[in-house]
Amino acid sequence: MSKILESINRLVWGAPALVLILGVGMYLTVRSRFTQITMLPRSIRSFFSKDSEKEGKEGTVSSFQALCTALAATVGTGNLAGVAGAIAIGGPGAVFWIWICGLLGMITKFAEATLAVRYRVKDESGEYTGGPMYMIRNGMGERFRFLAVTYSFFGVVAAFGVGNATQINAVITGVNEAIIAFGGAESTFGNLLMGVGLAILIGAMLLGGMKRIGKISEQMIPAVSALYLLLGFGVLISRAQAIDDAFAAILQGAFSPQAATGGAIGSMFVTLRIGISRGVFTNEAGMGTAGIAHGSSNVSHPVQQGLMGIVEVFVDTIVICTMTALVILVSGVPIPYGEDVGVALTTQAFSSVYGQWVSVVLALALCVFAIATVLGWGLYGARCAQYLFGANAWKKFVLIQSVTVVIASVLKTGTVWLLSETVNGLMAIPNLIALATLSPELIRLINEYKLGLHKSKASGGTNESFNQCKSMRAVSHAQIPPHGGAGKKRRKDHLSSEYRPAGSADPAGLL
Repeated sequence: MSKILESINRLVWGAPALVLILGVGMYLTVRSRFTQITMLPRSIRSFFSKDSEKEGKEGTVSSFQALCTALAATVGTGNLAGVAGAIAIGGPGAVFWIWICGLLGMITKFAEATLAVRYRVKDESGEYTGGPMYMIRNGMGERFRFLAVTYSFFGVVAAFGVGNATQINAVITGVNEAIIAFGGAESTFGNLLMGVGLAILIGAMLLGGMKRIGKISEQMIPAVSALYLLLGFGVLISRAQAIDDAFAAILQGAFSPQAATGGAIGSMFVTLRIGISRGVFTNEAGMGTAGIAHGSSNVSHPVQQGLMGIVEVFVDTIVICTMTALVILVSGVPIPYGEDVGVALTTQAFSSVYGQWVSVVLALALCVFAIATVLGWGLYGARCAQYLFGANAWKKFVLIQSVTVVIASVLKTGTVWLLSETVNGLMAIPNLIALATLSPELIRLINEYKLGLHKSKASGGTNESFNQCKSMRAVSHAQIPPHGGAGKKRRKDHLSSEYRPAGSADPAGLL
């Protein structure tokens, strides 16, 4: 069974899938005129703005909470273990290709978050719900509903595997490592007790809905991420003389891995493939899951939350992954090229500066990241279940999710990992189809948002007042009039009425 799953997994996550994910990223980059770069400064300002932390209207969460919920599902094992494995298998140059993947992933996440808000709906419980399934149904029309159903089915299955069983297994392993470090011993009964405790804790948090998940995520993710980055800066300060050599190894190894690894890695294609695949696994751009979290945010225009999508990948890939890579490369610890060493290499690098006690801190940080991932994926799975079975599916899903936590605490999850990883890859197909199909609407929203920035500055107002939502109705992409075309002026009916102030047909005299 496992061999069959391995074959399917290699097919799903092979070169065609990676080309599709990166191809859509490049297409959106060119189509949007490099929005992830031109609007990165504004994205970072929005991230640090107090407005992003404002509590939303009923049925929404703050923009910052939505971002932290999305980060909860991505930041973690991939940043610590994935980057270390990429360097060991592909050499230091793999980090360069992780950066390229992150650059393209920023526009993909931007599109996912923007369109999730654009096509979101208000469910039976009064909460705003978005994501690829609603983007497909409301944006592409009912005839593509089967793609939305397919995505939701894969999302539910993946939530039990990569979003639960494998993460809980990592938590149990991390706690046991800390226990052993203090002279204790691992036991099945102890693992079961931890599983029951985690099931009760996670179940209680998930039952609180999106608002509770958002509030917990905004406390957990920034604190643990800051601690990890602080430890990383400590290593860089103590090994400052090696930083230039580390960057040189990354840039040289990207195109000449033989020189950077002493001949241990002989193929540039291996370096490129490993870097790209690990980059995709780390930031999950193209999976569409982040749109489910971003779709519940309190923003006055979809592009405002899209900016948070850019920040999400920037923090996950450009900041945290780069920190892990530099710590490993400047630490001086021997790198076993050709082996997927995982988090052990990262731990050795930190321990070379701080001593063995830091391994306990890293193990506990991984536990927090893993629990946060279960919460994030719990939200994703519950939303997908609600799409398939209605609003009442939330509590039933949480019950099954809690039972899975207990089971995962005492069982090995190798086969579950393969299955869920495969299903996770299949989720990308409907999402990428939707992103490419709805790219004209994405460009329209970007232009609308930029027009708002320009006019609000000219009138001395704010972009929020310009883009204040009248309603967030779902309008099929086919029903939205296209742009006037090259060289033609933007007519009044090209602006969506749901983003105009109530009672104003022509906001602030813009048109």
